[in-house]
Amino acid sequence: MADIVIGSGPAGVSVAQALLARGREVVMLDGGKVLEDAARARRDAIAATAPEDWTDAARDAWQAPQFDTPDGQVRRYGSDFAMEPGVTTLSDPDGFALRASRAVGGLSNLWGAAVLPYRTADLAGWPVTAEALAPHYRAVAGFMPVAGRADDLEALLPAFPMEGRRPLPPSPQAEVLLARLDAARAALAGMGVHAGAGRQAVDAECRQCGQCLHGCPWGHIWSAARTVAELRARTGFTHRPGPPAQGFAETAEGVEVTLEDGTRLAGTRLFIAAGVLETARLLLASHPGGAGRLRLRESGYFFLPALHRWRAKRRPDAPPFTTLPQAFVEIDDPSVSPHLVHAQLYTWNAFYPRDLVASYGAKLPGSAPLWRALARRLIVAQVFLHSDHYAAVDVTLAPDGRLAATVAADPGTALVANAATARLGRALGHAGLSTLGFARRPGAPGSSFHVGGSVPMASDPAPGQADRLGRPQGLGRVHLVDASVLPSIPATTITFSVMANAHRIGTEAP
Repeated sequence: MADIVIGSGPAGVSVAQALLARGREVVMLDGGKVLEDAARARRDAIAATAPEDWTDAARDAWQAPQFDTPDGQVRRYGSDFAMEPGVTTLSDPDGFALRASRAVGGLSNLWGAAVLPYRTADLAGWPVTAEALAPHYRAVAGFMPVAGRADDLEALLPAFPMEGRRPLPPSPQAEVLLARLDAARAALAGMGVHAGAGRQAVDAECRQCGQCLHGCPWGHIWSAARTVAELRARTGFTHRPGPPAQGFAETAEGVEVTLEDGTRLAGTRLFIAAGVLETARLLLASHPGGAGRLRLRESGYFFLPALHRWRAKRRPDAPPFTTLPQAFVEIDDPSVSPHLVHAQLYTWNAFYPRDLVASYGAKLPGSAPLWRALARRLIVAQVFLHSDHYAAVDVTLAPDGRLAATVAADPGTALVANAATARLGRALGHAGLSTLGFARRPGAPGSSFHVGGSVPMASDPAPGQADRLGRPQGLGRVHLVDASVLPSIPATTITFSVMANAHRIGTEAP
């Protein structure tokens, strides 16, 4: 019998790669959703023309569906295929913004592609260190491209060196910003701040068309769907898209998975990489010996806008440029937090002028040109906090089989956010930015998608915990390999570390 992997997102392809490398047979199950034919045709049509030949009308038509995305959803290519509506998974999604995916490649069809490793100092209570994850970061980077450069961030986060990597060319604003941050290194270090260029899971062949947040027409932003396609050519791998998994059970010979249509599949071991919500639903429905309630933890965030004070040499909205995170800034000071505070800096994108005009234009008739001009000076930091400083969410199984979620706010969030805002404001001031603290905007619980920890790994697992191979207490052949088993959620980017941990479990599982 083969091993069964539920989920084809980043964790699913990572554990599958590790199992196949050991000569194991793998059957991968997922919901099978893919980009619809009409959306694919739109994508292929614009990709057939070089970005420099696009007309304003063609670019506007390409972007329009993303501007009309329903509240609570994220859209690419004008399609909602990659994200399930909240009501599909949650009995009452109000107040909790995390969403599930049943697409090939999962939520990696939508992600911002930022990649950083964790550091051991932020993994207190974990049965795994960043050093133990290091070879698995390297293994993951063997099938996922990582663009970036060696800089001061390596000393702070050494688990994945950037030697030999190529960075994406910075956007016009980022080029100036990174030079100014580098010139201010000594002053920043004195306040516990370290900065460097963004690292992204993007091909070096990126066309810099500026459409990253609308859907790369050429697919240069890595998605796990790409790796699934590559795995299909591997001996011993079977991809079985179709009805989602409804439950699982351990048997005397191995495991059995029941699909939504009643089909039952037998396997040697089960590796669940369905995403935090779907994994929670499966576990609550299938493991009567486990807890009836799971607590999710999140690295929550807030947006902090800033205006640059320098005179631009060229307009930031004139290609070539990318709209993925351009710079990373890390605050490493126990007076702010005992953990790293991580900020991702985004330069101009087409959402900025629309948001400014929509928010303020109506209050000053005829002021739209002013807000569009101001948007060309806008740089926004998305600032993440360690899960120790953020709300937790309890989930239980509702009578209809969906999840019921209850948010438990953390009263200490504002204190850490205020300290981080002040420190980041001082640091970015050295680089020529004026932060707008009055316009700081917190993310809704779940909206960071940096969520996990529902069945945390432990060296000596108690009920509701898992061992270092992701096996919930009471189970021997079922491994959770997505963010569900992270004991905490550090502030630095989550996907790369989830993939490394999934690869580690796939490498070490009996």
